[in-house]
Amino acid sequence: MTQLIPIETIEEVLSQLDVVALMEEGFAAYSDGRAVVPPVGELIFEDPPGETHIKYGYIRGGDHYVIKIASGFYGNPELGLPSGSGMMLLFSQKTGFPEAVLLDEGHLTDVRTAAAGAVAAKHLAPSDVQRIGILGGGVQARLQLELLLPLISCRKVLVWMRDPGGVDSYLEYFADSGLEIESAASPGEVADGCTLIVTTTPSKTPLLSAERIRKGTHITAIGSDTVDKIELEPEILANADLVVVDSLSQSETRGEVFRAVEAGALRRDSVVELGAVISGRVPGRTDNQQITVCDLTGVAVQDLMIAQGVSDQVAQASRQQPE
Repeated sequence: MTQLIPIETIEEVLSQLDVVALMEEGFAAYSDGRAVVPPVGELIFEDPPGETHIKYGYIRGGDHYVIKIASGFYGNPELGLPSGSGMMLLFSQKTGFPEAVLLDEGHLTDVRTAAAGAVAAKHLAPSDVQRIGILGGGVQARLQLELLLPLISCRKVLVWMRDPGGVDSYLEYFADSGLEIESAASPGEVADGCTLIVTTTPSKTPLLSAERIRKGTHITAIGSDTVDKIELEPEILANADLVVVDSLSQSETRGEVFRAVEAGALRRDSVVELGAVISGRVPGRTDNQQITVCDLTGVAVQDLMIAQGVSDQVAQASRQQPE
């Protein structure tokens, strides 16, 4: 029987999962060649502006395959709706029958993306982070910081938003977190003051320039997930000591690496995958003076791991209920 898992149940069981460990496991499997992940399907809309991504895949020898549909329509808040939505479909890898429909409204995509950012910081950020920088004012600007906190001892944060009006609600959300959060006037100010920076915007022009990036900085870039988006000046990647992606194949069609290679600033053969760093096949950061960049475009193994985790947790709870 197919499980129908609503958003309320998903939110409840997520707290019981180590989503960072799940992402590490998925990335390692992907970079070890054990995952089958076809190219991303996407629909780009102009009126109103929006996009829908379709990602799907499985790990050889596993129990399931996943099909994930996630959308972002940026005018939705004006209609009283969240900008993101979607669902995940979990099928048996043995029979092809659907085992779970996760009506997550895009929340699982948000969480697995934030967890990937935490994984990147865990393996690539300097050990002596003095201040965390966040660019953006959406859901990821909040979630990325939330999932960083268990892994990074730093509690000073500098946030930049294109719409300064969003800063107050951001500060209010983290009011009881023990964080010292300040607002920056520009992305350059964030670069000047931070050695761990997370970019979370849908920008189509670079926000950070190479001349402002300090030695020892790590940047996790998650906003550039289509061909026309870019948050980092290509010279940032050219100057970096280590450039990491979640997927080498996806970086050929989207993301910061795609744009830097297209601009002639970066050689593709100098880029490594995050899963190879996690498994130890490729060295990550080796000292606190290196500049590192992790370009995350989102891989279907992330969706598989988090959908399986939620489905298994729900099934386990169901078995424990008295009849």
